[in-house]
Amino acid sequence: MLNNAKKMLPVGIEDFREICTDNFYYVDKTVMIRELLQKRGKVNLFTRPRRFGKTLNMSMLKEFFCIGGDKAIFDGLEISKEKELCENYMGQFPVISITLKNVDGLTYASAYNKLINVIGNEALRFDFLRKSEKLSEAERIKYSQLTRMSDGTENDAIYRMSETVLADSLYTLSQLLAKHYGKKVILLIDEYDVPLDKAFQGDYYPEMVSLIRNLFGSVLKTNSDLYFAVLTGCLRVAKESIFTGLNNLKVFSVSDFTCASSFGFTDDEVKEMLSYYGFRNKYVAIKDWYDGYQFGETDVYCPWDVINYVDRLRDKKNLAPQNYWVNTSGNDAVRYLIQNMGNGVLKSEIESLIAGESVEKEIREDLTYNEIYATVNNVWSLLFMTGYLTQRGSAEGNRLQLAIPNLEIRSIFTDQIMEMFQDEAAKDGVLLRKFCDALESGDRAEVEKLLISYLEKTISIRDTFVRKPTKENFYHGILLRILGYRDGWYLKSNKESGNGYSDISIRDNDKDIGIIIEVKYAHNRQMDQVCQDALAQIEKNGYEEALKEEGCHTIFKYGIAFYKKECRVLVKKEQVK
Repeated sequence: MLNNAKKMLPVGIEDFREICTDNFYYVDKTVMIRELLQKRGKVNLFTRPRRFGKTLNMSMLKEFFCIGGDKAIFDGLEISKEKELCENYMGQFPVISITLKNVDGLTYASAYNKLINVIGNEALRFDFLRKSEKLSEAERIKYSQLTRMSDGTENDAIYRMSETVLADSLYTLSQLLAKHYGKKVILLIDEYDVPLDKAFQGDYYPEMVSLIRNLFGSVLKTNSDLYFAVLTGCLRVAKESIFTGLNNLKVFSVSDFTCASSFGFTDDEVKEMLSYYGFRNKYVAIKDWYDGYQFGETDVYCPWDVINYVDRLRDKKNLAPQNYWVNTSGNDAVRYLIQNMGNGVLKSEIESLIAGESVEKEIREDLTYNEIYATVNNVWSLLFMTGYLTQRGSAEGNRLQLAIPNLEIRSIFTDQIMEMFQDEAAKDGVLLRKFCDALESGDRAEVEKLLISYLEKTISIRDTFVRKPTKENFYHGILLRILGYRDGWYLKSNKESGNGYSDISIRDNDKDIGIIIEVKYAHNRQMDQVCQDALAQIEKNGYEEALKEEGCHTIFKYGIAFYKKECRVLVKKEQVK
């Protein structure tokens, strides 16, 4: 079968029905339904990093439980083998399903209006309640109040539902649905903590906490019409914050075993996908870049990355792995950690993480958003819960061995380190001038000495995490960030020249000087030999030819070998006749 005849990849599609009915590839997670029913509490909270399938799973739960759902879309899926369970639960409940992922705003008023519209639109799904004979006139009026949404006009504040009505809205809707159907209600709230995150960023956190506390409290506590509720989010926000007095909350965090494989792709699922699309040769690359997360004792890949990369491979088979997850967040927590690392224990711990090692930390899973950046220790917890770090091995109480899961997340850390290094390098104009002058004069010893001083300002790269080419890329990046500030230099990286690509090529138009730098990592610490190999590569491939054609009369060829924070420099000067 041709590639273009295969199922589409559901990039950015989180609607279960659409995926199942519109020829999209679906990784079957319906076993979650059975696990949830077996292990559920009255109120169930699943905390997972972003882009791990929370919204899609909530859509699946809605389609399975809701009255009037399309049962046929589950045919052939794993849950359909559970005949008795399907008979007792499939299509048997009124389901309220909302997502709070878009409840944000620069102000409380803006976020408030968005929340009104989210709940109002969900209430409109049950428009039959407006004329239900099973409800009293007073109850039908209550329903009408739930549909009074924000329309942005000057009369908006008069027409829209009041804060009192909003606070009781989910509780009221559950009452009305239970009375109409004569059955208890299932409540699904996706991304419950997004409004709190946005409120913290927008400086209206106390107001939003109060609103969400009232909204959840009325529907989740002592609600006789609630069969059970499921919430998803990134963080387990402290009970003292929005779950005050809620004693029936059951949390399934990234450390728990229940439903561990329901969020993210397992190794077998990735292999099956790659086999289906004919990309089994990409397995190692995908594993290096997107695997490495541990939920409970289950190893999983980030599904967002795998789906995006395989989709791109269908257009370009030789495409190298890309960073997809990084673009879905601002990476503030990583930036905070890097900026505060200094030269002490924290810096050593970050170096260990970059090297592929683990660090032991005490994790708090019940932070409030206004506590996150109160201490560096809280940031460790945030990085763990949001997917920048993952667990290795078994927990000892609240103490976990934390590690960077894969190359994609490692690149986020190294990019932040590079940005900070670049800012620091730019501040020291004297050192920058000396280093560039040394390069232009062919002063090997001075280049080596000054480059070592630059290396002391950043982290060291050890041998345990990544392959040799990736180590070279790190040092390549350091040089680019130093050299990019030199006025009058025309700088190119990985420029095609001669018979291959030089690492760094520089032309000084004012002096007709050219510089070629080949970066190598001395894996076995044979620094001199590696430098000689780098110079030999320049000569063999004729990297200098482009600079000659551009009019450079003097060309310096540098072979630079790195090992952790050590370096060795050799140079060869060529005068062009």
